Amino acid sequence: MIRIAMLGSGRVGQVHAASIASQAGAELALVVDPIEAAASALGAKYGVKYSLDVQDAFEDASIDAVVVGTPTNTHTEMLERAVAAGKKVLLEKPIDLDLARIDATWARIADKAPFVMLGFNRRFDPSFREVRERVAKGEIGVLRAARITSRDPQPPPAAYLAVSGGMFKDMTIHDFDMARFQAGDIVEVSAMVSTNGLEAFEQAKDHAQAIVTMRAASGALVTIVNSRSCAYGYDQRLEAFGDAGSLEAGNWTATTVRAASATQTEAAGPILNFFLERYMPAFKNEMAEFIAAINEDRAPAVGFADGRAALLLAEAAQRSVQTGSVVKL
Repeated sequence: MIRIAMLGSGRVGQVHAASIASQAGAELALVVDPIEAAASALGAKYGVKYSLDVQDAFEDASIDAVVVGTPTNTHTEMLERAVAAGKKVLLEKPIDLDLARIDATWARIADKAPFVMLGFNRRFDPSFREVRERVAKGEIGVLRAARITSRDPQPPPAAYLAVSGGMFKDMTIHDFDMARFQAGDIVEVSAMVSTNGLEAFEQAKDHAQAIVTMRAASGALVTIVNSRSCAYGYDQRLEAFGDAGSLEAGNWTATTVRAASATQTEAAGPILNFFLERYMPAFKNEMAEFIAAINEDRAPAVGFADGRAALLLAEAAQRSVQTGSVVKL
């Protein structure tokens, strides 16, 4: 039985706690958060101890692994302390907002043979994974293009925009990883953005929407379409196009029921409106991979290098916006 400590009891911490609880081969052993009300509430929900100090997790020899869901600016510190304590780590994205700090962190932990899995849960989404597997089997011939659509239902609050690191590092980073997952290494990046004339984004020097075009080393072209708001819900789609056809993973609705009448055909209910609903199966599959990799003593399917590569693409996209040019990697 893998005993896991959850560091952070915010929104993503609650998701991971539920994922741990769903696994037969693991148990949630400790919840850590400096806000006692949050830590105690999550601990009580699963009947486990809580602490206000992360050192309690690192010093507990009975704890095998930690999931880091603390604020981004603490990720590298938590990672280094966890590795020093001999813990396996599932680290939420991004590793950090600064590439130099990411590289410095790796330099400090590399000789300790760290077990680090990155929280790119969308790789474990059943639909997206099926598209990748069917492309790999040659069903659509040579992959020529991929289109990734990701639109949030509502924009984040201004206070969050101020510390998020920007759309590319906070939101699009999932899509950068998905682009690599579907099409392989990326060698060229070009991006265009808009604030939609909204004061909150202009003040934060951030983007309300973005379109990123990329070229993979294979020659495949990838398009990412992002928006911080979407009137019809949480828009999450993927298309792979090849010489012999295409594959598309569409949006999820609460049921598969479709209506037809004199005024409409194939009318569906609203798409799921939040990442917790849309990606809970992916989070559970991600946790299953984390536990399996520990038990099998192997590297996890997505690791530190993947987190670094996604941030590199985020920085390339931002340089493209600033310079108005294609950035080559």
